[in-house]
Amino acid sequence: MKNRITGRSAFLALLKDEGVTHLFGNPGTTELPIMHALKDHPDLTYVMAMQESLVVAMADGFSRASGKLVACNVHVAPGLGNAMGSLYNASFTGTPLILTAGQQEQGHGLTEPVLYGPLVQMATPLVKWAVEVTRLEDLPRIVRRAAKIATTPPTGPVFISLPGDILNAEAGIELGRSSRIDTRVRPSEDSLKALAARILKAERPVIVVGDEIVKSDALREAADLAETLGCPAWQSPTPYGSHFLSESPSFMGAIARLQKVARDVLAPHDLLIALGGDPLRMSVYSEVDPLPDGLSIVQVGLVDSDLARNYGAEIALKADVKETLRALVPALKEAGGGALEARARQGLAALSTRNWAAKRKALVEQISKASQTSPIDPDWLALQVVEAMPDNAILVDEGLTSSRQIIGLRPHRDRYGYHALASGGIGWGLPAAVGVSLANPQRPVVCYSGDGSSMYSIQSLWTAANHKLPLTFVIVNNGGYRIIKQRLLAFHGDDHYVGMDFIDPPVDFTALARSLGLEAIRITDPQELKGAMKSAFSRPGAKLIEVVVSNSVN
Repeated sequence: MKNRITGRSAFLALLKDEGVTHLFGNPGTTELPIMHALKDHPDLTYVMAMQESLVVAMADGFSRASGKLVACNVHVAPGLGNAMGSLYNASFTGTPLILTAGQQEQGHGLTEPVLYGPLVQMATPLVKWAVEVTRLEDLPRIVRRAAKIATTPPTGPVFISLPGDILNAEAGIELGRSSRIDTRVRPSEDSLKALAARILKAERPVIVVGDEIVKSDALREAADLAETLGCPAWQSPTPYGSHFLSESPSFMGAIARLQKVARDVLAPHDLLIALGGDPLRMSVYSEVDPLPDGLSIVQVGLVDSDLARNYGAEIALKADVKETLRALVPALKEAGGGALEARARQGLAALSTRNWAAKRKALVEQISKASQTSPIDPDWLALQVVEAMPDNAILVDEGLTSSRQIIGLRPHRDRYGYHALASGGIGWGLPAAVGVSLANPQRPVVCYSGDGSSMYSIQSLWTAANHKLPLTFVIVNNGGYRIIKQRLLAFHGDDHYVGMDFIDPPVDFTALARSLGLEAIRITDPQELKGAMKSAFSRPGAKLIEVVVSNSVN
């Protein structure tokens, strides 16, 4: 005889069996059955955020910092609407996330009561799969399928609508079992030989890496490939994670998200090796194409849409990056022999004066010239943050214009040590940092955010304080939307900045943080930065440091 269980308890039991440890949410009336059942599942940590966009961003940060499936729950149609911006971010990064929303009871929804909406239709454009549960007996199959779909490359969010009558119903049902699809596949021997031969044929190859380097844990393997070839390696123009080992002699940094700059970087090369991502995803329009004429591409990755997305590839292999490189590098060494070794030595020697390490040294010298500047220079602030962070700290970056030098200053050493805004939808940083910290309780976390971005999600500070996280928020206060000012001036030659300042009245981030339960200080003196940072980063608890910087547009 099957065990009788309520829908609400079955739902939580299924999440736990799928590996979910935290349920991120903001409760409403239709979610009360879940809240009622939580007392019977004390091993599932409920994380309350004060608005639904924060709920999804926290879950997104948790998954990006752990590689795990996450779950979050929002409140009916307005709650799902609030969450859509963060859901867009999670879709952009392929975050394996189960998003649920309480729905009006079946039948009652037909009357279109207050807060009712077509949840599945609303969620569908931004998720891999969207469904509403219409029978309690189907709940296990739906949750199991959702977890499988979310975690199978191309990974991404899924959505389940949970009507109240389903959650409150009771029946004898089997919960089934969890399934994961093993996608750690490598290409055929013929394909590997063809790829190795094509790479060895190139005289001046260049590597561009993306986020699948993190997802497949292939940092060491990607560096091995670059060092075997003696060729430069760049992060893609959307460098939102630890996509390459910065201290590898081959690493050059991130390609700027500007078509002409990207084209100039790639112009000297005769083969682009794209690993685990779209190598040339741009931002604003330009008449210049980022891919130089005649530059051939070979590509490896598991995300179908990234393979030959905008440019045809000579060879495109749908395969796991790590497994492919584990086989490819030995094949290159065997086929290339002593000639390849000599070429690699020569290539690395040529890169030594302009690789990431060399550029960092010059950058620090340049930035240090502004050490006495008042108001504080944003680049000087970034350097102080980087130098004050403990070696094992994780950096969550949404500084935008104020963090333009971060990737050039702080080395990537592990795949979960750096997380940045990916999609351009601002407000992600503060709540994502909360999720990152919850996923890594033994590591200090630093969130570096602009003032404009932080005001999209300032309520996140309360959740950090509530969970007593080892998390320090550094808010860069330049009194406005600097990036928009820069673009208005650059694109239109206009310095009449309407709706881009918040200085009348000014925002008091220190007072805001204290009102939400954080220790907070405000810094205006550049000489106080390093000491204040080191002190904050080394102590437990959630803290905020507001730093007033220059509001210069250039």
